[in-house]
Amino acid sequence: MSEAEAANRLMRLAREIARHNRLYHDRDEPEISDAEYDALVRENAELEARYPHLVRQDSPSAVVGAAPTTALAKVAHAKPMLSLENAFSKDEVREFVARVRRFLNLPEEEPVALTAEPKIDGLSCSLRLEGGGLVLAATRGDGTIGEDVTPNARTIGGIAQQLTGAPAVLEVRGEVYMSKADFAALNVRQEESGGKVFANPRNAAAGSLRQKDPAITAARPLRFLAHGWGELSEPLASTQGAAVDRLRSLGFPISDLFRRCEGVDEALAHYAAIEHARADLPFDIDGVVYKVDRLDWQERLGFVARAPRWALAHKFPAERAETTLERIEIQVGRTGKLTPVGRLTPVGVGGVIVSNVTLHNRDEIARLGLREGDRVRIQRAGDVIPQVVENLTRDEPREPYAFPGHCPQCGSEAVAEEGEVDVRCTGGLICPAQRIERLKHFVSRGAMDIDGLGEKTIEEFVALGWLHGPADIFRLAEHRAELLGREGWKEKSVDNLLAAVETKKGFDPARLLFGLGIRHVGIVTAKDLLKCFGTVEALQAAAAGEQGIAELSSVEGVGPVVAEAVHDFFHEPHNREQVADLLTLARPAAYVSQARNTEWTGKAVVFTGSLQTMSRDEAKAQAERLGARAAGSVSAKTDLVVAGPGAGSKLKKAEELGVRVIGEEEWARIVAEA
Repeated sequence: MSEAEAANRLMRLAREIARHNRLYHDRDEPEISDAEYDALVRENAELEARYPHLVRQDSPSAVVGAAPTTALAKVAHAKPMLSLENAFSKDEVREFVARVRRFLNLPEEEPVALTAEPKIDGLSCSLRLEGGGLVLAATRGDGTIGEDVTPNARTIGGIAQQLTGAPAVLEVRGEVYMSKADFAALNVRQEESGGKVFANPRNAAAGSLRQKDPAITAARPLRFLAHGWGELSEPLASTQGAAVDRLRSLGFPISDLFRRCEGVDEALAHYAAIEHARADLPFDIDGVVYKVDRLDWQERLGFVARAPRWALAHKFPAERAETTLERIEIQVGRTGKLTPVGRLTPVGVGGVIVSNVTLHNRDEIARLGLREGDRVRIQRAGDVIPQVVENLTRDEPREPYAFPGHCPQCGSEAVAEEGEVDVRCTGGLICPAQRIERLKHFVSRGAMDIDGLGEKTIEEFVALGWLHGPADIFRLAEHRAELLGREGWKEKSVDNLLAAVETKKGFDPARLLFGLGIRHVGIVTAKDLLKCFGTVEALQAAAAGEQGIAELSSVEGVGPVVAEAVHDFFHEPHNREQVADLLTLARPAAYVSQARNTEWTGKAVVFTGSLQTMSRDEAKAQAERLGARAAGSVSAKTDLVVAGPGAGSKLKKAEELGVRVIGEEEWARIVAEA
């Protein structure tokens, strides 16, 4: 794979994984299995390891969950609710413990005790108690912002309303779930009453907890299992095991299979025991979670972008079944990508009925030799839509599947660019599928976040001819009288929508830039570009110039693939016209960075030599927590060099350039005082 191909694949993976995060975490409507999702994340991680200089600013490795978009009130977590890194083999678990040893500079004879417990397949929830009383319950959301489900959580058995002996501030984190038996009984009742039949217990639990009406939640058989904590006014204990025992003594439900293990071999043995008992457990699980037992070590290990360094999820192997691929349908996405979706004869896999499978792209269909009517083997690991792992009838003499050469939505030619596997419609904004998807993206939570402009509303306004591009959203006030005359629209709802649009004038330019849907430009990349150019107008002028690609490539965090995509977008006259029209109406301000403002923010720090009290990874993590950038080489732009024993060429270069050099002890003081 060339670097250009790797960059393109990383871009596609970032967008595909982000979409599945939204479907799973925000809408409780997953389209792929755990195994298929894990495979995408794993492919992304392997490519990033092979091409570290191509790691994207919107990399899935730095993303947790998805921003909530329901009508429930949004609340900020006092401490982020992060995700977990995954392992799929014993060797990966052993490597996890080895990484812990390396990071902490532990001698080989120092034991690393772990806790091990089932990874329950439910909805993450944080319970905040103050003075022993429950004051807030929130879903994970995107890890920073969740949804307020306090009235609903109060109806769940196992969630205490008042405690004695608890710290003044105690955030208990765990999973809201539904047992297998309760799930089956609920679906019988739902079917008898004509209500929604849920695909699996996780979806049933998530849908039940995220209700506007607590009475609906109260009627559903939800349960809670605690496994950790967030903000505390005082420590619970000095180890993970003792802290969990403290939570149990306060009355919180804890898994009977929670164990403290003296080392990795004992932890792996407990994994095997849990896997053996899996089918007989009253709830669904998809793996085992290991955590470093010592809390002081957890504190030192800290976090990477989306997960703690001191915890790991060891996933179970996927489950498999056979069925028939009845037909292949083509869906057109926001960027014009034609995605094939397989419709299956419904089959039960691990207690769940599945009927759809994502086939990814034209090459995947060809690789498997898939045709309508083939018998296929599928696998899943806890969700609804499986992965095709084998075509059992590929040797039967039938015509191969002909991937369409034209868009099924608008009839425009569909082509794959050189070096790409994805086939895309060339119709752009004249394609109804792309127009609607682009507008949906523009108003989405991560972009302009305009309340009231959901999918159905956008489709209605496009059909009426009111919306052709993003700028037309800011002209909706011209249609107020017509809108009031339409079914389902009252004066209050119309005025609320127009007010929501009005509040986005003068809005964050990075969100607006992200909302344009430029290929490869996620929200983080949009911020990087505007940190450099200040305004969308200045970015457009630079991108459209003769030296546009070179100028864009010089921006930190923006590589040649992204630079070319931005240049190509602004090089097109019709795009510049649309953006100019939009900027006239939306009037975004200049970009203002929200980064923490300290004396080290934005500065470059280089570590060299042998560090005695910490590993190199821990030192870099400390620099990043101070807002600094841990650089790998010394240059005139370096602000500080931390030199340990044995420092060589980097120290010499720092002295030649007059860069400030300090020792490890002084660096420790800087960290402590910052």
